[in-house]
Amino acid sequence: MNIVKETAPHIRKKSSVTRMMVDVLIALAPTLIFAIVVYPLQAIYTLLISLFVMNGAEFVGVGLRNLMPRDDQKHSFKERFEFAYKGKFGISNVLTASISAVIYTLILPPGVPIYAIIIGALVGIIFGKLVFGGLGSNIFNPAAVGMVFTKLCFGSQYQSVSTWYYTVPDVAAGATSLGLLNGGMLDNITQYGLKSLILGQIPGTLGEVYKITIIIGLAYLLIRRSADYRIVVSYLGICTLLSLIAGLSVYSLNNAVNPLRFTAYYMLSGGILFGAAFMLTDPVTSPINSPSRWIYGLVAGVLTIFIRLFAALPEGVAFSILISNMIAVALDHYEWSTSKYNWKNLLTMGLLVVIPVLLVWIIISFGGVYNGQL
Repeated sequence: MNIVKETAPHIRKKSSVTRMMVDVLIALAPTLIFAIVVYPLQAIYTLLISLFVMNGAEFVGVGLRNLMPRDDQKHSFKERFEFAYKGKFGISNVLTASISAVIYTLILPPGVPIYAIIIGALVGIIFGKLVFGGLGSNIFNPAAVGMVFTKLCFGSQYQSVSTWYYTVPDVAAGATSLGLLNGGMLDNITQYGLKSLILGQIPGTLGEVYKITIIIGLAYLLIRRSADYRIVVSYLGICTLLSLIAGLSVYSLNNAVNPLRFTAYYMLSGGILFGAAFMLTDPVTSPINSPSRWIYGLVAGVLTIFIRLFAALPEGVAFSILISNMIAVALDHYEWSTSKYNWKNLLTMGLLVVIPVLLVWIIISFGGVYNGQL
């Protein structure tokens, strides 16, 4: 028996990692093109900066990991370069860095200062990927790391940018339409109709608001089997269920709020759909086995809705993804990870549905705690 050493992700089907990466870029293309059409200048310079910084950091990182050891011999620059990069830097490195750059671009709002884009891209690729060993070894999504760092450090410096497609109010600079709910403004749910939510005529980032293009990309990934439907279904399913329970609970306190409209607003605002399509399904940072992937999607969905409903932040997708990335490592632990469905993982899935549903209902209905401040 021959033992073959391979770099993650380990794909259990007749397809190559390179093909999957290309599929992700193809799936991202409609949303990226739409973002460029709506915000030409901002989308283009954000994309170019992100591509340059992340690919440059990837290139340097590979070289630093593969420096020629000291042997008391003189070696030319060409010899050192070949030792560091020959057979160690290839198309996979370029594709993964480019995917991270495109996603990072699309989850940033159009008014981010250039220096913040650069710093966030560096932090994302270095601390989200390179420090863990680079290609196939990272446990965090680099784009999410960069976006969260940029938002936390420079969020107050974001500027509102209006466009021919939608006039962004000043108060929405760098925020999704969910952010407008804070401060007791539940009436803003009625401000955006279903058409506006689907077409992306709402506050948000460069790419997360265009639902039609995201759905097209997600459908392509699922058809090509470059994304695991288990993660997508479990994540979107629990998000929808908890949003509906929250809507019903809010309706019991304020019957002016339509539960179905509340649910649609929560699901179509922010980055839930984009995160499900292009970030959670990353094969490197998601679990390997089928039961674990169901659990992974449920955990991410519960975290997303709980952060939105009860935390100080109106949007919880990026944070929930990063927390779930850490949990994915535990789900893949050899002592309990299995590809078979048994009573233990089925019970875990059930509890991840029932307990959050009860908590959302109890906290809103009886605790009076809700981000919208009824």
